[in-house]
Amino acid sequence: MNGYKIINDPVFGFIKIKRGLLYDIVQHPLFQRLNRINQLGLASVVYPGARHTRFQHSLGALYLMTEAVKSLSEKGVYIFDSEAEAVQAAILMHDIGHGPFSHVLENTLIHDISHEEISLLMMEKINHDLKGQLSLAISIFKDEYPNKIFHQLISSQLDMDRLDYLRRDSFYTGVTEGNIGSARIIKMLNVMNDRLVVDAKGIYSIENYLTTRRLMYWQVYLHKTVVGCEKILVNTLNRARRLVQEGHDVFASPALAYFLRHDSDFDAETLKVYAELDDSDIWSALKAWKHHDDLILATLATDMTDRRLFKVEVTEERPSEDYIDQKTEEIARRMNISYDDARQYMISLTEIGKDMYNPADDSIGILYKDGAVKDIAEASEILNVQLLSKKIRKYYLCYQRF
Repeated sequence: MNGYKIINDPVFGFIKIKRGLLYDIVQHPLFQRLNRINQLGLASVVYPGARHTRFQHSLGALYLMTEAVKSLSEKGVYIFDSEAEAVQAAILMHDIGHGPFSHVLENTLIHDISHEEISLLMMEKINHDLKGQLSLAISIFKDEYPNKIFHQLISSQLDMDRLDYLRRDSFYTGVTEGNIGSARIIKMLNVMNDRLVVDAKGIYSIENYLTTRRLMYWQVYLHKTVVGCEKILVNTLNRARRLVQEGHDVFASPALAYFLRHDSDFDAETLKVYAELDDSDIWSALKAWKHHDDLILATLATDMTDRRLFKVEVTEERPSEDYIDQKTEEIARRMNISYDDARQYMISLTEIGKDMYNPADDSIGILYKDGAVKDIAEASEILNVQLLSKKIRKYYLCYQRF
């Protein structure tokens, strides 16, 4: 009997999934749900090819983790088979808790719990179903395992999650500048004093990786049109929730209806319903809401389905309250709705700050032949890396266009 299942991945080629624990995870309904969740949320409004899923990303991260374990082992880093399997299982499940459209709805449909915490709850459910086989993987995911390099491979400045999503998102968006040398970075990984580091000859790949990450954030993830579309979706769901809680009839699938009605704690029942929720629940609701008799809900839903996106103004200085008031009053007058409703649902101001590299938070160490380790910001010969630690702030004013 063949010991592997093989998947043909457009980014990395053939990915082998070992039969047994890893294959059982992939086959689990909670993992299969990731097939119905878009990796890049609503980025396809700008990059139509960006329709890949969290399922694909998770398999890619598994492939990179397998390569990283192999590369470190070849350098004399001793890794038990049980540790290798556990860290592969952990990276496979690292995003399992994402909701519809990935990050977009994290504080809209659910509150006071992160997708990482939900991932952990789902891991524990799968662990129960697989009779405790994931206990070591969960320990690594929670950073409770004594050997810290395994958690660093899952969550750090150079984790397999980031290495996959930058490569994959670059591929599917067609933003070729985002294509990082993940294979070379993995070959350059090493361990010094129980910490993941990069051999000095890999420094140029790390410089490229950090520069690329900055480009992908501002050109793809925080593209103004994408941010504007996300605001429409968030405001639409907030309007639907308000109507539901005021007793109005609003179409929704059972899973979506539950979250429109409830603001309850995230208990076992909530997790069960959440596991039924994916992108299709939202799209089916939006198509119905286009025809709702509530003008605000119908307008926002039509904006989403017909790509009639908010106008977005990006500035480095915060827009004045007078300017925001002027825009709000114009929207209220043209839609014949109250000022308060216009301000709450048809216009929004978001401040976005992003620092691409923070040495104090989680540095990337460069290992030299004499055993010395320097932070990349100190070791790099190019100014760009030092600049990457500078926090950039932008203001996005998004509002209904006519």
